[in-house]
Amino acid sequence: MLLKNVFQRFADRFPVCVMIQALLENAMDPKILDRLFGDCAEAQYQRELLFSSTVDLMSLVVSGVQPSVHAAYQADPESVGVSITSVYNKLVGIEPAVSAALVRHNYRQLSPVVRGLKACLPPILPGYSTKILDGNAIAATEHRIRELRTTREGALPGKSLVVLDPATMLIADLIPCEDGHAQERSLFAQLLRIVQPKELWIEDRNFCTLGFLFGIADRKAFFVVRRHKGLPFENVTPWRAAGRVEGAAVSERRIIVQRGKDPEGTTEPNPRKTKELTIRCIRLTLDKPTRDGDRELFILTNLPEKDANACRIADIYRKRWTLETAFQTLTQCLSCEINTLGYPKAALFAFCVAVCAYNVISTTKAALRSVYGRERIENEVSSYYLANEISGVQRGMMAAIEPSEWVIFRSLDTMALVALLIQLAEKVNLRRFRKHPRGPKKPQPRRIGKNGGHVSTAKLLAARKTKDSAP
Repeated sequence: MLLKNVFQRFADRFPVCVMIQALLENAMDPKILDRLFGDCAEAQYQRELLFSSTVDLMSLVVSGVQPSVHAAYQADPESVGVSITSVYNKLVGIEPAVSAALVRHNYRQLSPVVRGLKACLPPILPGYSTKILDGNAIAATEHRIRELRTTREGALPGKSLVVLDPATMLIADLIPCEDGHAQERSLFAQLLRIVQPKELWIEDRNFCTLGFLFGIADRKAFFVVRRHKGLPFENVTPWRAAGRVEGAAVSERRIIVQRGKDPEGTTEPNPRKTKELTIRCIRLTLDKPTRDGDRELFILTNLPEKDANACRIADIYRKRWTLETAFQTLTQCLSCEINTLGYPKAALFAFCVAVCAYNVISTTKAALRSVYGRERIENEVSSYYLANEISGVQRGMMAAIEPSEWVIFRSLDTMALVALLIQLAEKVNLRRFRKHPRGPKKPQPRRIGKNGGHVSTAKLLAARKTKDSAP
């Protein structure tokens, strides 16, 4: 056992926190992060304040250990070595390409650990490497920047396209954008550079453009996407019934889309490339309408029918919601949107550090899956309570254990780290992290009274008691 003395006490009582810190040390080695910064940064440089120190500060904030960047700095200014003004100047200038590279590095470090734990989730479609794609806009910030002080409108500091690997449940890549008003389509050209042959991309209708569909097909990859109403197409075959899935009848037809002008710049002009694409259109006739009142949903795919029939395509598209679950964890369990960071580069950097923290928590859940089984962890363990324990224990643990004593975890190879995680996972009391799912929502009663008025809660409760006790 690597852990001794005070380590052992924390490992016995708070094994999740020790697992988290061990993964952070291994996946976020300061020397490697500073080297990554040197390779990716174009305008910024490192002198007194290292990039790794900035990541450490921000990780304390996004994990809830410290309430703000200033509080994280003030807790240990000597280890940072520069003024708080220098820290903010550094945050304001971190280039989005560096932040995105941090996420990719984090994924490369942690995905072999999840696989070494033999804790990958079943493939969505055997034989295909699946990616789930969605956009994320960072919430409006406070109006601290001089240019924002005279407007009442919300200040949007940026957005990003996020790519989830559903097998490991890790966020694999991210395309950041400083313009909070930019259309997601303006980022498609960057996104297509990472598409690989035989990959299956699952995405929402915002990504259903001619340029993007042809771009995926040109790269010998595949898509499952909800059809956008504005997509031009021609019908080839009539509808044929294909069965049922939960809550909907399924039918299918073939359609043709033609490569046209590409305002998004997502495909390169090349006369040898196919000018039209025959794809499958899956129609779901819903038993109940969606929130938007839609009775029918249309899903497009270029997957061969021998690999996935129409009902299977419908089930595959539903897996898109696993990324929404990841966004929920980032928002509710981690502080991925820090409303005091109004400058776009700083806000995007904070979001990317939160993504890295999410990946660490997801890897911790993978270690728990390897010991207790997938079904039990998915149904019973709450990411909220995992993150809550980290924020509550981390500060005391780091005060009790010298930072130099954690260095041993940086040099562990994958299999040694896997063995340690399993050993710690066996000590975890799952009851401390149990989910408490709420029942179905009740309809809200009609409210009466004046806006801005007041009522006495005690009088209302007394009236209820009188009413209940009446014969």
